[in-house]
Amino acid sequence: MKQKIAATCFAILAAALYAINIPLSKQFTIYVKPTMLAAFLYLGAGFGMLFYCILRNMLHVQTAKEPLTRRELPYTIAMVLLDMIAPILLMMGITRTNSANVSLLNNFEIVATSLAALFIFREKISKKLWSAILLVTLSSAILSFEGMNGFVFNSGSLFVLGASVCWGFENNTTKMISHKSSEEIVIIKGCGSGAGSLIIALFIGESLPEFRFILAVLLLGFVSYGLSINLYIMAQKELGAAKTSAYYSIAPFLGVALSMVLLGERPAMQFYLALLLMFLAAVVMTKDTLQQSD
Repeated sequence: MKQKIAATCFAILAAALYAINIPLSKQFTIYVKPTMLAAFLYLGAGFGMLFYCILRNMLHVQTAKEPLTRRELPYTIAMVLLDMIAPILLMMGITRTNSANVSLLNNFEIVATSLAALFIFREKISKKLWSAILLVTLSSAILSFEGMNGFVFNSGSLFVLGASVCWGFENNTTKMISHKSSEEIVIIKGCGSGAGSLIIALFIGESLPEFRFILAVLLLGFVSYGLSINLYIMAQKELGAAKTSAYYSIAPFLGVALSMVLLGERPAMQFYLALLLMFLAAVVMTKDTLQQSD
């Protein structure tokens, strides 16, 4: 039971660290182009974790984590490629539809993760977890709703759905190698996906930002992506892809809370209804986790 509780804490902390990214990245978009921002966030995760591992080895801190081998190579390659394709599809969707539609459809990642876990990777999903996933999806829809215009379905919607499906599969491929070194996975994911995004950014004509902004984004990437992904992978080992993804979905709510504090933003009334549903989902998921530990 202690391992399940620890894994639950890892998943929630991963969501909290990622939530820091939401208000701060919003500020960085003033100075850094979107694709370039994504590239340096990923690179910050990869290089930051690499530096952490080098420092740990210099201090002779021992770890019992297994390195990746050729056996995990297909899942590793799939993880990096999916992490590169998904942002491209998302960018194509953003240029073709409104922001409310993007936010709403992007929440399909939770469903995609669960369906892939069930039908392809044969992960067992309990009735309680399905109920929690439904509550999470409903609360996310309420949070994203900005009127009937937010439900317009067009070609951009297909690209956003494609991005969500890619991330759903990526969550599951990462789960297949989560028993290995989580730090090594973050380094490969961050450096590989970050380099790919940087090439794309330069190809579409985005310019490099000022050096001070590069350093700031790299640091944010290490905290909000590197450490967050590391904790996410550690949680997956015990909870599985579907449940970890459901816990991780609290990140947007934490992001709104941080935006209230840091940016002075105030959420609309539907936020509090969505927050109640998310709280109920968290209670259901926690009970399901503890019952499976008995």
